[in-house]
Amino acid sequence: MNKILIIIPAFNEEYNIENLVKEIKLVADINLDILVINDCSTDNTELVCKNSGVRTINLPSNLGIGGAVQTGYKFALKNKYEIAIQVDGDGQHRPEYIKELIRPILDNEADMVIGSRYINKEGFQSTKLRRIGIIYFSKLLHLLTNQVITDPTSGFRACNDKVIQLFSKRYPVDYPEPESIMFLKRNKYIIKEIPVQMKARMGGVSSISSLKSVYYMTKVSLAILIDKMRKQIV
Repeated sequence: MNKILIIIPAFNEEYNIENLVKEIKLVADINLDILVINDCSTDNTELVCKNSGVRTINLPSNLGIGGAVQTGYKFALKNKYEIAIQVDGDGQHRPEYIKELIRPILDNEADMVIGSRYINKEGFQSTKLRRIGIIYFSKLLHLLTNQVITDPTSGFRACNDKVIQLFSKRYPVDYPEPESIMFLKRNKYIIKEIPVQMKARMGGVSSISSLKSVYYMTKVSLAILIDKMRKQIV
């Protein structure tokens, strides 16, 4: 039986984390371990996690999404997990898709699998501003990698042990999803997408504002272009 870890990065998700953990535990026929990375939340996320009995790493300072997720990958590598699955702490990702998300990895068809809301275009489709950014990054990555990734900003993804090892050593800091796709493609890893539906955030506030979106697109675009020019890891 494969050893599988769910990595949940969480910053101020007191309204979402308890229900998300309950939903993941209801996923049938899969033995899953759950790890919440509490990214120095200023609300009651730490207390909610403690009361839920879920394994939690409470970071002493705020590392941002990239640092929080990489902490999860370091834990996965140290504890010899064969598959790691990222699930955002805001409750937008639906755990019933987990079995479909890991199937291509179990069948040795992919190194990383992304849950995309834009294959069937069902469920919550994000805000208009973020959809513009998603389309932009999809086109940029297609131009540079010759692969269409319909949902390059999706944080709902599963990775095999090779990617766990890679991400535990190097993972982008800010808004890491598109940049990490370029990183994997440059190093000849196989990425697939599966169709999923997502939900709107039920509580809390997204960390990405309109102003941050402009910064996000500029910074990540430059990072992707720079990564494209780097040599393949031997």
